[in-house]
Amino acid sequence: MWDDAFPSFLIGLREGLEAGLIVSILVATLVRAEARSRLPQVWTGVLAAIAVAMSFGAVLTFTAASMPQTAQEAFGGTLSVIAVAFVTAMVFWMRRSARNLSSELKQKVTGALAMGSGMLVLTSFLAVGREGLETALFLWTTAQAAGESAGPLTGAAIGLVLAAGLCWGLYRRVLKINLTKFFTATGVVLIVIAAGVLGYGLRDLQEGGVLPGRTAYAVDLAGSIDAGSWYSTLVQGVFNLMPTMTWLQVVAYVGYLVVVMTLFVRGVRATAPKPKPKPEPAERPAAEAPTGPRPRTGRRPAWVIPTAVVAVPAVIAGLAVALGRPKPAGDQTVAVSETDCGKGFTAPAPGRQTFRMHNTGRQASEVYLVDPSTNAVYGEIEGLAPGTTRDLVATVAGGTYAWRCVPASGRAVTSKPVTVRGGGAAKPVTPVSEQDLAGPLKAYKAYVGHGLDTLVGQTGTLRRDIEGGHLDKARTDWLTAHRTYASLGAAYGTFEDFDKKIDGRADGLPGGEHDKDFTGFLRLEYGLWHGQSAKELTGPARQLDTDAAGLRKAFPSQDFDPGDLPLRAHEILENTLQFELTGDTDEGSGTNLATADANLTGTRELLTVLEPLLTSRSPRLLPTVDADIDRVRKLLDAAHDGDHWTPVEKLPAAGRQRLDGATGQLLEDLAPVPDLLEIRKSA
Repeated sequence: MWDDAFPSFLIGLREGLEAGLIVSILVATLVRAEARSRLPQVWTGVLAAIAVAMSFGAVLTFTAASMPQTAQEAFGGTLSVIAVAFVTAMVFWMRRSARNLSSELKQKVTGALAMGSGMLVLTSFLAVGREGLETALFLWTTAQAAGESAGPLTGAAIGLVLAAGLCWGLYRRVLKINLTKFFTATGVVLIVIAAGVLGYGLRDLQEGGVLPGRTAYAVDLAGSIDAGSWYSTLVQGVFNLMPTMTWLQVVAYVGYLVVVMTLFVRGVRATAPKPKPKPEPAERPAAEAPTGPRPRTGRRPAWVIPTAVVAVPAVIAGLAVALGRPKPAGDQTVAVSETDCGKGFTAPAPGRQTFRMHNTGRQASEVYLVDPSTNAVYGEIEGLAPGTTRDLVATVAGGTYAWRCVPASGRAVTSKPVTVRGGGAAKPVTPVSEQDLAGPLKAYKAYVGHGLDTLVGQTGTLRRDIEGGHLDKARTDWLTAHRTYASLGAAYGTFEDFDKKIDGRADGLPGGEHDKDFTGFLRLEYGLWHGQSAKELTGPARQLDTDAAGLRKAFPSQDFDPGDLPLRAHEILENTLQFELTGDTDEGSGTNLATADANLTGTRELLTVLEPLLTSRSPRLLPTVDADIDRVRKLLDAAHDGDHWTPVEKLPAAGRQRLDGATGQLLEDLAPVPDLLEIRKSA
């Protein structure tokens, strides 16, 4: 967690020390002027500044949480860039002002004493408020980068507590710190951290579609760096440097670092030779500073103003959060049934809305918010049971909308359309029909048919190897044939019982590997790599060849559900991660990674036939997935030399983590495919 905590610790320490020094100077000035009765006014201003900063942080957090994912990324990226600007300005301001901060504040306090209590509250509020807002903004951006980690808040809390202790020691004259050197050193480190935050913010803007170049990678070290290692985690957390960075990120990072660091170092050198000013006397006579008018009593209770300065920002923040969250669209409860779909639906306002869907019928139903002219889907609920109510959240813009209720049995029912006036943008999912998938299905069936032709020839060769006693050659030909079969992954559900015969595992069989029902590739693998004779393996080899030929003959007439294509895009590699990359299906050959590589080939072929449908619905998905596949393939290529593959259990721990992580990222990026290409009933 320290890698996420360090940047926030540093900002908490530095900003806390700045604010603490300001408060210490304000308090010391009043004490020396014998105006202790005015101290509550200083603390009231400080309290108001803290309340505003915390309220600002709450608004950022809860407002962003209610946005769509792309809007969150654009919002977070924008605020990251703003935070970098604030931190940069703060670093340069403190470099210039550290020497004269005390005298400037004392002059302001002296003037405020003469002008009344309100000015003293305002002076302390403005002096501390800037640090508070900067801290809230910077902490929010670092917390966004850390995801669910508690590191940023923990680091900031430690930094603020330490800063408070240092300020108390300085006020009591227990500690002596060269503040100029302190702010210079921390300024250098903050500039480096801010460069990383800038790169992270620009990446968010690319992910949110605000800036181009999302897949234009300048650096892609995911295949050679373990993202989960301690050193990688430390670099990512502290400096926001990722194994994969776009050209925009790299150029911005280097450009910011070179320009800002050069200006900062030059400024430090320019101010360094100045002689130290003579220290001021420890105490000033009371007469030297005007005490100002004494505060009047009897006007209001002492707790009123402090309570107000805390309550007002909190109330405003609460209103901002409440107004920024999605609300039920006009307090609508929309009825769902087999005969009366959409009762109670009226035109909502543009924006992100929540609809309460109540099933008044007798059947479970699918519910879709659609554009009736195109059937584009803006939101959906699957399996809404009778008598139940669930929320459906969707973003609506100017256009025409209707509800479509699809009961478990019977025809779909579509409500009367309503028209929404106004602007905004909403991204519906264009529905897919069986007819849309007919072309990809035909192309993929042709690919599988060709693969089965090849497989039958290879299993015949394998059978002849074993019959002739050429077991060394059989081991090589076994891997060739098994990889061919593994590359047909999207059709496994269609192969029916043939898949269990050809590539079934021994798990669950009473006799395990020695069970009579254990057949196919894994049975031969066990025998070939456990010293069984050609005589013992001839029967299983002939059975595999027979089953492969039977599958080739049966496949053209087998029922291949077109809905399996988008589902298998994710499931092939899900099984790879579960079985091949754990070594669970290794029966002695140590070639699980070769099987994983064949599964990757099958996935790419499947995405190729689905490309027209995916590109029209999510243009950015396939470039991202292609980059992920290339990353996994590089890691697999590094694990074999010719026909020799490194067994999974012999991979270095870091290499295995990299491979698992890259495959997991690929699975995450493939996850939207089934939803994008789901066959939805439209009539």
